[in-house]
Amino acid sequence: MKHILKISIFLTILICNFSHAQILGGNPINVNDPDEIDYNNPKNYVIGGVTVTGAQYLESDVLITISKLVVGNYIEVPSEQTANVIKDLMDQNLFEDVQLYATKIQDETIFLEIRVKERPRLTRVDIEGLSKTQTEEVRKRLNTTAGRIVNENLLLTTRTTIEKFLREKSYLYPEITIKTAKDTTQPNNEIVMVDIERNKKIKVHHVNFEGNEEFTDKQLQKYLKGVKPRMWYRVFGPGKFKEDKYEEAKEKLIAKMQDKGYRDAEIIRDSVYRYDNNEVGIDIDLYEGPRYYVGNISWSGNAKFKDSILNIFLGIQKSDIYSEEKLNSKLMGPTRNSDDIAAIYQNDGYLTFNIQPIIKRIYNDTIDLEIQMSEGKQYTINNVILKGNDVTNDRVVLRSIYTKPGQKYSRELLVRSVREISQLGMFDEQKVQPAPINLNFEEGTTDIEFSVAEKPSDQVELSGGYGAGQVIGTLGLTFNNFSTSNLFKKDAWKPLPRGDGQKLSIRGQTSGKRYQSYSFSFSEPWLGGKKPIYFGLSAYISNSQQQYYNWQTQRYEGYANNPKIQMHGVTATLGKRLQWPDNYFQINSSLSYQRYYLENYRGYFIFSDGEAYNINFTQEISRNSVDAPIYPTSGSHLKFSVQLTPPYSLMNNINYATAPDNEKYKWTEYHKWKFDSQWYTKIVGKLVLKTQAQFGYLGTYGDETPTSPFERFKLGGDGMQGFDFLQGSEIIAMRGYANGYIIPASTGSNMQYTAASSGSPIYAKYQIELRHPILLNDQATVFALAFAEAGNTWNKFSEVNPFKVRRSVGVGARIFLPIFGMLGIDYGHAMDPIPGLPSSQWKQNFTFSIIQNMGGF
Repeated sequence: MKHILKISIFLTILICNFSHAQILGGNPINVNDPDEIDYNNPKNYVIGGVTVTGAQYLESDVLITISKLVVGNYIEVPSEQTANVIKDLMDQNLFEDVQLYATKIQDETIFLEIRVKERPRLTRVDIEGLSKTQTEEVRKRLNTTAGRIVNENLLLTTRTTIEKFLREKSYLYPEITIKTAKDTTQPNNEIVMVDIERNKKIKVHHVNFEGNEEFTDKQLQKYLKGVKPRMWYRVFGPGKFKEDKYEEAKEKLIAKMQDKGYRDAEIIRDSVYRYDNNEVGIDIDLYEGPRYYVGNISWSGNAKFKDSILNIFLGIQKSDIYSEEKLNSKLMGPTRNSDDIAAIYQNDGYLTFNIQPIIKRIYNDTIDLEIQMSEGKQYTINNVILKGNDVTNDRVVLRSIYTKPGQKYSRELLVRSVREISQLGMFDEQKVQPAPINLNFEEGTTDIEFSVAEKPSDQVELSGGYGAGQVIGTLGLTFNNFSTSNLFKKDAWKPLPRGDGQKLSIRGQTSGKRYQSYSFSFSEPWLGGKKPIYFGLSAYISNSQQQYYNWQTQRYEGYANNPKIQMHGVTATLGKRLQWPDNYFQINSSLSYQRYYLENYRGYFIFSDGEAYNINFTQEISRNSVDAPIYPTSGSHLKFSVQLTPPYSLMNNINYATAPDNEKYKWTEYHKWKFDSQWYTKIVGKLVLKTQAQFGYLGTYGDETPTSPFERFKLGGDGMQGFDFLQGSEIIAMRGYANGYIIPASTGSNMQYTAASSGSPIYAKYQIELRHPILLNDQATVFALAFAEAGNTWNKFSEVNPFKVRRSVGVGARIFLPIFGMLGIDYGHAMDPIPGLPSSQWKQNFTFSIIQNMGGF
């Protein structure tokens, strides 16, 4: 019996070895193919080796790692483990096919081969049906670089990305076809071809509300801001439907309902469905819930103020309509300089103050509130730290900061400091960030760190223009961060010394021999460096030889005995920031000297030959609380000034009724009063309303003294000085009208004098302007505007009617580039004609402007 068992075992071994020998001598077998492997008799083997064939772009070692086949480990063939090798590799979505073969079996050792067929690689994505700009934007979003695997995931991502992009552009129902084609230039590469039919942009046809009882459909539509359905009164039709705007609109709708006391209000369901080829309908099912009212209000955690005082600060009474938005704004307002309860504490040093309203009880339609407070500790400022001012000296920034070491922490002064730093014009106002750091609870101290980012503040004006029959070239340089203290430091000239916050301007205009004008100005906002005393010095000189303009023939007739005018002058100004009525006020005093020399200057002044001197003193008081110099969104800028000359007529013996013009105007005599006000109000979002009113009056000391021909007002045009500077006039811009052509009605048709005169002694102008930003950053500020203006001029005070004005409307844009200043273009339409003149003379639709001094009027 034992012999028979030994013989059986021996035969079995022989049969197995014979089978192994067959595999070794034949082709490799697929270990997962039931036609080649007996699934009924799986066997365990030791993995002797693993190879990969068919991989062109992928590393074999990586694929072997993914397969989990480890040399030396046991594997059952066939089994779930061999099937998982295929599954794990196919899950990578990199292959069209994967097979596992046994290339050799020797005793208990098996040698495996992984055969793969890689998916094709991407050459490029071709997009048809979009504009060039849209195609570039889609390519950026796809980020489909050459060499990526072309698989279902890539095609699906391409489709999804394009659909999302088009939905953002209001193309809700595009037709997108995606195909692949072999790239004949590269083996195993494919080109993805996308054909897009955008169809029409989708607009909103109607919005249906259901479930509303207390709110009318009209109210709800008003609350659903950003979604504008078709209405008969909408001239430009319904608004485009955008999903992100729609989601925001739903949130605003519910917030508005809750603000009216319906705190349980919610949207139960909503649907957006296709109405026709280019419109959708919207159904919104609402739950309003009951209207809630404020019940009892209790306070906890307050030690500084009694409950009765806090109730006064809160301003919410029992039985008021319950509004979480109003409650939160009264407790901790959305802006950092509001008069909420948190501001009252934080302006008094309570840096870590915290306040939280808790609903204590709800019964029927009444809500009882408990307002929990944590007053914390009063903090004083230990150090003020600056970061980011690489060019500007520390002292220039520190003197503008209102949060001083040793003072109690104040949120209001922190906001004021940010405004003052922004007003310097040397830093990006969007990046001025204050932060309390290094809080020491034991000592109650904190440091304040101001992070700033320098921006280019120097400006250059390089322009050419055509006027008065000649080409005029202008070159101007303005250095807004000049430093006199570094003048004698060689290393500071880059190209000029900078860092002290001083302003230096040099400007020249010329058309050759006929006209030259040169000016210089310097200002120091902190004279001596210790107090906010402003010092300014300016000077100019100009010469002009004019052609004679014949008003009968309406053309220039060459040089008529070389008519010329020469002017030069100098002005010195001292100013001081005031602390009363508040520290937004400033007072400036100026002393100015000007000399005019005229020779045969016919048709431009009351006299044509002689000299005139203008020595005047100007007293000005202003208040500037605008929040930003380039694009203000809040605050005001008010300015009132009086300019006086000595009363020469009271001291000389000239008979002004009979004296020649060049004698009675030699010493210019007048008193000049001006008022200017600008107000900025944020309407909604970033939309800002600017309102402005201006008045000016030029008077005499006595009835026998004629009104000065200098210092008059010219209304109309772009506000640029040009040759009006030579005529001693003050230019007031009013778009839609030509420069200086808004003249008093009492002048009549005597245009020969009026159009070329020094202007009018009285004017009034009003303006409203809507502004919306397009781009706000340190490289450029761009905003669009729409305006309406009204204004007029008068010869006598008895003629003044501030409501009898000439009007204009229009649109425009402003671009602020640090190197050039503010560039403007406007289109204005004048609504009221100038009597006695053809419209071709007094109309000026397009106006262009270059404004460098952003801090002034």
